[in-house]
Amino acid sequence: MKRVIVVGSGFAGLWAALGAARRIDELALPAGAVEITVLSANPFHDIRVRNYEADLRDCRIALEDLLEPAGVGHVTAEVTGIDTATDSVTTATGATYPYDRLVLASGSQVVKPDVPGLAQFGFDVDTYGGAMALAKHLRGLGRRGPNPAQAATAVVVGAGLTGLETACELPGRLAAIVGAEVTPQVVLIDHNDHVGSDMGSSARPVIEAALSGIGIQTRTGVTVTAIGEHGVTLSSGEVVPAATVVWCAGMRASALTAQLPVSRDRFGRIPVDDQLRVVGVPSVFAAGDVAAAQMDDEHLSVMSCQHGRPMGRYAGYNVISDLFDEPMLKLRIPWYVTVLDLGPAGAVYTEGWDRQVVACGAEAKATKQTINTRRIYPPRNGDRAALLAAATPWLQDRPELG
Repeated sequence: MKRVIVVGSGFAGLWAALGAARRIDELALPAGAVEITVLSANPFHDIRVRNYEADLRDCRIALEDLLEPAGVGHVTAEVTGIDTATDSVTTATGATYPYDRLVLASGSQVVKPDVPGLAQFGFDVDTYGGAMALAKHLRGLGRRGPNPAQAATAVVVGAGLTGLETACELPGRLAAIVGAEVTPQVVLIDHNDHVGSDMGSSARPVIEAALSGIGIQTRTGVTVTAIGEHGVTLSSGEVVPAATVVWCAGMRASALTAQLPVSRDRFGRIPVDDQLRVVGVPSVFAAGDVAAAQMDDEHLSVMSCQHGRPMGRYAGYNVISDLFDEPMLKLRIPWYVTVLDLGPAGAVYTEGWDRQVVACGAEAKATKQTINTRRIYPPRNGDRAALLAAATPWLQDRPELG
């Protein structure tokens, strides 16, 4: 029996496991020829990109409902070690799992620097647990003491995509909690000179107009030097009173990438070839946020479900093909879009790596909602054929507007 281990159950890990199961069927391999096991710290597939939203009831899917019908095993365990000399991984419990092929899809985490007070008073939307902790904190604001204005003020640190989406949702969430006696205030802070610096010059006016219309204040070109129970201190010396601080500044690949004998980029990602094999480690594939994969002749993948999902499907297909000396597929994605949720201001939809705006407002918002509630979800009816069909290594067309 050949053993394939998939580390991670996010967008890349889930689709790598299902893609591998599909390829086994396609090759008509005999029962028991390959054992696929997913190792992940939680028994869920989380729709992580929705963590900025208020209602997360539909954002966790039990892995057993997705993997069991496809004949894929799952162990709830945190992987702590990868030994490429013995082709094995170890978990926090001390268990060891040998592999013939490994797919590393352990994702990424928000970067939390050593800022005084961040660990005690900062929240995040990086994980489902983090988002739920923020929601619990927000619900408690209505019971705060004699300073309702401070209770209704939130600071969001980091004006990238996650920070922008979080900031645009917070005024409505705060208003629903603190009531009509005060007007919620959200302050968005970033060390760059502009908010949404990664979105380019075409989208910036749309983003800035949306923030202004919602009433979100910005502080750019500054950093946070300390966080307290009642606010944050900036590098400019300004103190911003706030009862809520949400940290959305920066992402880094899983620390497991450091255990492979390869170089890493500034995000901690490892290089992979066109078939998603880790360069220099032929028994290991990587997909999603841990991998720096070529998307076209000029651009590498970004940490997003837009790239993580197809990377997972191709890695799953290729890991089985590689085991049985079958042809592998080369991954290339010829288009790139960004759909940024701007809360009550709608959304902005851009195309191309230079992020040219093609739609904004309600039309773009409808597209964002379709992506968040349908496009990125696996089949949830427990049907094996549907799950394996969804794991086919093909590239979706870019999202339709409206």
